[in-house]
Amino acid sequence: MSDVQKKRLKIAVLVKSFVTSGGAERYAVEITTRLRRRGHDIHLFARRADTKYLDGIHFYKVPDKFTFSSAVNSVSFAMEASKLLENKTFDVIHSHERAYCQDVLTVHTFSYKSGLYKYNFIRRLDQKFLSYRSWIYLWLERRQMKTSWLAAVSGVIKDDCEKYYCRTKNVEIISPGVDTELFNPELTTGWRDEARKEFGYRPDEMVVLFVGSEFKRKGLDLLLSAVGTGMKLMVVGRGDNLSFFEGLVQKYNLFEQVTFAGFVDNDIRRFYATADVVVLPSRSEAFGMTVLEAMACGLPSLTSKNTGAAAVITHGRDGFVFETVEQLTGVLERLRDQDLRRKIGEEARITATKHTWDCQAVKYEKLFYKVVSTKEMSI
Repeated sequence: MSDVQKKRLKIAVLVKSFVTSGGAERYAVEITTRLRRRGHDIHLFARRADTKYLDGIHFYKVPDKFTFSSAVNSVSFAMEASKLLENKTFDVIHSHERAYCQDVLTVHTFSYKSGLYKYNFIRRLDQKFLSYRSWIYLWLERRQMKTSWLAAVSGVIKDDCEKYYCRTKNVEIISPGVDTELFNPELTTGWRDEARKEFGYRPDEMVVLFVGSEFKRKGLDLLLSAVGTGMKLMVVGRGDNLSFFEGLVQKYNLFEQVTFAGFVDNDIRRFYATADVVVLPSRSEAFGMTVLEAMACGLPSLTSKNTGAAAVITHGRDGFVFETVEQLTGVLERLRDQDLRRKIGEEARITATKHTWDCQAVKYEKLFYKVVSTKEMSI
């Protein structure tokens, strides 16, 4: 190990909210707290932070200004964080937000620019040149894409950076991880009988679990069309246009098979305990933490090729990746076989243990040492 790699790093972390209520926020908390445990000196710049995650971390509160506009508010965060960083020296500045003073930027979502291409040509011109909100986001996004190093949370996000910003140099993929102690087969198996009894499922019924909000983007309509006779579907999350999906339940005559549990702010693991299979059929997904959580619980995960998490799965061995509703329907039918579910679930657990948050924090540590080494060579 080189002298650089033995060094205790002084790291500045930029994120609006240091909490675990959102996917990107949880990613920031998990990686940052683990880097702290690995002995690094962490300085957090955030608008708000859950104090239970601040042990041993220096916290600097970033002013929350211009809340009337999300676009202006994002620029404000970048500017205020930059001001607080003035006259401070860090080995690495790591941002989870659109900003322009960082050494490493974690790209959690598809680019704003890519979203414009969902519109027709005329609407796209209007959004790009006549919308102040779009102009601000595009300006800020162009600046963030000039960051020395990018850490994309999945291959699909890396591809997005290349397609819309021609960014190919110094881009690494560091996907979300999973806590394999929190999500584990022993716990969910122990809860299974009680959890299934709570929701009225018989021991012999096949229960399919869907977790997530934004039902349309996450493909709940596709899953509803694939639910087979006698299968049960548990839908967890707060979705848009619920009446539309309730209409699909009626259309497919699934009254006795589908349960909408709504938003869950307590332990999601009791829902994994009810399930035999977990499905994420998203039309577009930067990653999809549900997939890894299910795998860590020893459950077969089925996901569309459009999710970043699809790269984690070896199709047919530790899960399934599908492209069409017909393929999803076929896999669900195959998984009526309990022995197959057990075999896939066991392999899924093994795969999950290779994608823990600790593993991902080590990848960041290696990246940060590389950044420091590059800086020192340029002096």
